[in-house]
Amino acid sequence: MHNPPTPLLPHHVAIVMDGNGRWAQKRWLPRVAGHKQGVDALRAIVQACVERGIRVLTVFAFSSENWNRPQEEVRGLMDLLGLALGREVPRLIESGVRLYFPGDRSRLSDKLVRNLEAAEQATAAQSRLVLNVCFNYGGRWDMVQAAQRLAARGEPITEESLSRATALAHVPDPDLLIRTGGEQRISNFLLWQAAYSELVFTDCLWPDFDAEQLDLALAAFARRERRFGQTSEQRAQSAPAHDAEARHA
Repeated sequence: MHNPPTPLLPHHVAIVMDGNGRWAQKRWLPRVAGHKQGVDALRAIVQACVERGIRVLTVFAFSSENWNRPQEEVRGLMDLLGLALGREVPRLIESGVRLYFPGDRSRLSDKLVRNLEAAEQATAAQSRLVLNVCFNYGGRWDMVQAAQRLAARGEPITEESLSRATALAHVPDPDLLIRTGGEQRISNFLLWQAAYSELVFTDCLWPDFDAEQLDLALAAFARRERRFGQTSEQRAQSAPAHDAEARHA
Protein backbone atom coordinates (compact mmCIF):
# COMPACT_ATOMS: atom_id res chain seq x y z
CA MET A 1 0.00 0.00 0.00
CA HIS A 2 1.50 3.33 -1.09
CA ASN A 3 1.66 6.30 1.26
CA PRO A 4 -0.04 9.46 -0.05
CA PRO A 5 2.38 12.02 -1.51
CA THR A 6 3.57 14.74 0.85
CA PRO A 7 1.88 18.05 0.04
CA LEU A 8 4.17 20.66 -1.48
CA LEU A 9 5.38 22.86 1.37
CA PRO A 10 6.73 26.38 0.86
CA HIS A 11 10.28 26.93 2.08
CA HIS A 12 9.61 30.63 2.78
CA VAL A 13 6.26 32.12 3.83
CA ALA A 14 5.72 35.89 3.99
CA ILE A 15 2.71 37.51 5.68
CA VAL A 16 1.19 40.99 5.63
CA MET A 17 -0.39 40.97 9.09
CA ASP A 18 -3.38 43.23 8.39
CA GLY A 19 -6.52 43.87 10.40
CA ASN A 20 -5.31 44.53 13.96
CA GLY A 21 -6.97 47.93 14.17
CA ARG A 22 -10.27 46.75 12.70
CA TRP A 23 -10.26 43.75 15.05
CA ALA A 24 -10.00 46.16 18.00
CA GLN A 25 -12.59 48.61 16.67
CA LYS A 26 -15.13 45.81 16.24
CA ARG A 27 -14.75 45.22 19.99
CA TRP A 28 -14.79 48.91 20.94
CA LEU A 29 -11.14 48.68 22.01
CA PRO A 30 -8.24 51.04 21.23
CA ARG A 31 -6.26 50.10 18.12
CA VAL A 32 -3.18 49.27 20.20
CA ALA A 33 -5.20 46.46 21.83
CA GLY A 34 -5.51 44.90 18.39
CA HIS A 35 -1.75 45.08 17.91
CA LYS A 36 -1.21 43.37 21.28
CA GLN A 37 -3.56 40.59 20.18
CA GLY A 38 -1.64 40.46 16.91
CA VAL A 39 1.57 39.65 18.81
CA ASP A 40 -0.20 36.64 20.32
CA ALA A 41 -1.28 35.54 16.84
CA LEU A 42 2.28 35.86 15.56
CA ARG A 43 3.59 33.75 18.44
CA ALA A 44 1.15 30.97 17.49
CA ILE A 45 2.00 31.16 13.78
CA VAL A 46 5.74 31.03 14.47
CA GLN A 47 5.21 27.83 16.43
CA ALA A 48 2.95 26.42 13.69
CA CYS A 49 5.66 27.10 11.08
CA VAL A 50 8.26 25.36 13.24
CA GLU A 51 5.99 22.33 13.62
CA ARG A 52 5.26 22.14 9.88
CA GLY A 53 8.88 22.39 8.81
CA ILE A 54 8.69 25.80 7.14
CA ARG A 55 12.21 27.22 7.22
CA VAL A 56 11.64 30.98 6.78
CA LEU A 57 8.80 33.23 7.97
CA THR A 58 8.83 36.94 7.06
CA VAL A 59 6.21 39.27 8.51
CA PHE A 60 5.39 42.94 7.84
CA ALA A 61 5.32 44.47 11.32
CA PHE A 62 5.73 48.20 10.57
CA SER A 63 5.91 49.78 7.14
CA SER A 64 7.66 52.95 6.05
CA GLU A 65 4.19 54.48 5.58
CA ASN A 66 2.99 53.61 9.10
CA TRP A 67 4.71 56.73 10.45
CA ASN A 68 1.70 58.61 9.02
CA ARG A 69 -0.67 56.91 11.47
CA PRO A 70 -1.84 58.72 14.65
CA GLN A 71 1.15 59.37 16.90
CA GLU A 72 -0.47 57.54 19.80
CA GLU A 73 -0.67 54.38 17.69
CA VAL A 74 2.92 54.78 16.46
CA ARG A 75 4.21 55.19 20.03
CA GLY A 76 2.15 52.19 21.10
CA LEU A 77 3.68 50.05 18.33
CA MET A 78 7.21 51.10 19.32
CA ASP A 79 6.55 50.33 22.98
CA LEU A 80 4.93 47.03 22.06
CA LEU A 81 7.95 45.92 20.06
CA GLY A 82 10.25 46.69 22.97
CA LEU A 83 8.08 44.74 25.41
CA ALA A 84 7.66 41.82 23.00
CA LEU A 85 11.41 41.51 22.49
CA GLY A 86 12.07 41.09 26.18
CA ARG A 87 9.30 38.56 26.59
CA GLU A 88 9.56 36.55 23.37
CA VAL A 89 13.31 36.12 22.76
CA PRO A 90 13.76 33.32 25.37
CA ARG A 91 10.78 31.46 23.86
CA LEU A 92 12.15 31.87 20.35
CA ILE A 93 15.54 30.50 21.41
CA GLU A 94 13.81 27.50 22.98
CA SER A 95 11.95 26.87 19.71
CA GLY A 96 15.11 27.22 17.58
CA VAL A 97 14.10 30.50 15.92
CA ARG A 98 16.63 33.00 14.58
CA LEU A 99 15.52 36.64 14.44
CA TYR A 100 16.29 39.31 11.86
CA PHE A 101 14.81 42.82 11.68
CA PRO A 102 15.08 44.00 8.06
CA GLY A 103 14.30 47.69 7.68
CA ASP A 104 15.54 51.25 7.97
CA ARG A 105 16.74 51.86 11.54
CA SER A 106 17.65 55.53 11.03
CA ARG A 107 14.32 56.78 12.46
CA LEU A 108 14.26 54.39 15.41
CA SER A 109 15.42 55.36 18.89
CA ASP A 110 18.93 54.35 19.95
CA LYS A 111 17.44 52.17 22.68
CA LEU A 112 15.18 50.31 20.27
CA VAL A 113 18.05 49.78 17.82
CA ARG A 114 20.18 48.32 20.62
CA ASN A 115 17.30 46.00 21.57
CA LEU A 116 16.90 44.82 17.97
CA GLU A 117 20.63 44.13 17.67
CA ALA A 118 20.68 42.29 21.01
CA ALA A 119 17.76 40.07 19.95
CA GLU A 120 19.47 39.23 16.65
CA GLN A 121 22.69 38.33 18.46
CA ALA A 122 20.90 36.30 21.15
CA THR A 123 19.20 34.09 18.56
CA ALA A 124 22.11 33.86 16.10
CA ALA A 125 22.84 30.20 16.88
CA GLN A 126 19.28 28.99 16.15
CA SER A 127 18.51 27.23 12.88
CA ARG A 128 15.04 25.62 12.84
CA LEU A 129 13.29 28.74 11.54
CA VAL A 130 14.45 32.15 10.35
CA LEU A 131 11.96 34.82 11.45
CA ASN A 132 12.27 38.14 9.62
CA VAL A 133 10.29 40.87 11.37
CA CYS A 134 10.26 43.70 8.83
CA PHE A 135 10.16 46.89 10.88
CA ASN A 136 10.18 50.34 9.27
CA TYR A 137 10.52 48.43 6.01
CA GLY A 138 9.34 49.26 2.50
CA GLY A 139 9.95 47.42 -0.73
CA ARG A 140 10.92 50.61 -2.57
CA TRP A 141 13.28 51.60 0.26
CA ASP A 142 14.90 48.17 0.04
CA MET A 143 15.51 48.46 -3.71
CA VAL A 144 16.88 52.01 -3.37
CA GLN A 145 19.22 51.17 -0.49
CA ALA A 146 20.46 48.09 -2.35
CA ALA A 147 21.23 50.15 -5.46
CA GLN A 148 22.92 52.84 -3.35
CA ARG A 149 25.05 50.21 -1.62
CA LEU A 150 26.21 48.79 -4.95
CA ALA A 151 26.91 52.26 -6.36
CA ALA A 152 28.98 53.20 -3.30
CA ARG A 153 31.08 50.07 -3.81
CA GLY A 154 31.41 50.68 -7.54
CA GLU A 155 29.74 47.36 -8.36
CA PRO A 156 27.66 46.92 -11.51
CA ILE A 157 23.92 46.70 -10.84
CA THR A 158 22.54 43.37 -12.06
CA GLU A 159 19.68 41.19 -10.88
CA GLU A 160 22.13 39.00 -8.97
CA SER A 161 24.07 41.83 -7.35
CA LEU A 162 20.91 43.73 -6.41
CA SER A 163 19.44 40.60 -4.82
CA ARG A 164 22.59 40.18 -2.74
CA ALA A 165 22.36 43.79 -1.54
CA THR A 166 18.73 43.74 -0.36
CA ALA A 167 17.73 43.59 3.28
CA LEU A 168 16.60 39.96 2.86
CA ALA A 169 19.64 38.65 1.03
CA HIS A 170 20.15 36.08 3.80
CA VAL A 171 17.06 34.06 2.74
CA PRO A 172 15.64 32.79 -0.57
CA ASP A 173 12.68 34.65 -2.07
CA PRO A 174 9.25 33.86 -0.56
CA ASP A 175 7.32 31.02 -2.16
CA LEU A 176 4.02 32.07 -0.59
CA LEU A 177 2.82 35.55 0.39
CA ILE A 178 -0.31 35.74 2.55
CA ARG A 179 -2.26 38.90 3.31
CA THR A 180 -4.90 38.87 6.02
CA GLY A 181 -7.68 41.41 6.58
CA GLY A 182 -9.48 41.28 3.24
CA GLU A 183 -7.34 43.69 1.20
CA GLN A 184 -5.89 42.38 -2.07
CA ARG A 185 -2.62 44.22 -2.55
CA ILE A 186 0.96 43.82 -1.28
CA SER A 187 1.37 47.43 -0.08
CA ASN A 188 5.07 47.97 -0.77
CA PHE A 189 6.11 44.67 0.86
CA LEU A 190 8.94 42.61 -0.68
CA LEU A 191 8.48 44.19 -4.12
CA TRP A 192 11.70 42.68 -5.45
CA GLN A 193 11.54 39.36 -3.64
CA ALA A 194 7.87 38.57 -4.36
CA ALA A 195 8.23 38.58 -8.16
CA TYR A 196 7.22 34.90 -8.38
CA SER A 197 5.53 34.38 -5.03
CA GLU A 198 2.15 32.71 -4.92
CA LEU A 199 -0.38 35.13 -3.38
CA VAL A 200 -3.14 34.15 -0.96
CA PHE A 201 -5.61 36.73 0.35
CA THR A 202 -7.95 36.02 3.25
CA ASP A 203 -10.71 38.05 4.92
CA CYS A 204 -9.55 36.76 8.30
CA LEU A 205 -8.27 39.62 10.47
CA TRP A 206 -4.73 39.02 11.69
CA PRO A 207 -5.54 38.53 15.42
CA ASP A 208 -7.88 35.69 14.38
CA PHE A 209 -5.36 34.06 12.02
CA ASP A 210 -4.36 30.72 13.52
CA ALA A 211 -2.81 27.38 12.57
CA GLU A 212 -6.03 26.31 10.83
CA GLN A 213 -5.99 29.45 8.68
CA LEU A 214 -2.31 28.86 7.91
CA ASP A 215 -3.09 25.31 6.79
CA LEU A 216 -5.78 26.63 4.43
CA ALA A 217 -3.19 28.93 2.84
CA LEU A 218 -0.66 26.08 2.62
CA ALA A 219 -3.28 23.86 0.97
CA ALA A 220 -4.00 26.59 -1.59
CA PHE A 221 -0.26 26.88 -2.28
CA ALA A 222 0.03 23.11 -2.78
CA ARG A 223 -2.62 23.26 -5.52
CA ARG A 224 -0.77 25.91 -7.52
CA GLU A 225 1.45 25.19 -10.51
CA ARG A 226 4.56 27.38 -10.31
CA ARG A 227 5.99 27.80 -13.81
CA PHE A 228 8.41 30.75 -13.40
CA GLY A 229 7.72 31.87 -16.98
CA GLN A 230 8.08 28.38 -18.46
CA THR A 231 5.49 26.02 -19.90
CA SER A 232 4.02 23.22 -17.84
CA GLU A 233 6.06 20.69 -19.82
CA GLN A 234 9.32 22.55 -19.20
CA ARG A 235 8.57 22.82 -15.48
CA ALA A 236 7.84 19.09 -15.30
CA GLN A 237 11.39 18.44 -16.49
CA SER A 238 13.15 21.10 -14.40
CA ALA A 239 11.02 21.16 -11.23
CA PRO A 240 12.78 18.35 -9.31
CA ALA A 241 16.17 20.05 -9.58
CA HIS A 242 14.69 23.51 -8.90
CA ASP A 243 12.72 22.31 -5.86
CA ALA A 244 15.76 20.52 -4.42
CA GLU A 245 17.79 23.69 -4.89
CA ALA A 246 15.10 25.78 -3.13
CA ARG A 247 14.93 23.36 -0.19
CA HIS A 248 18.67 23.63 0.39
CA ALA A 249 18.90 27.41 -0.14
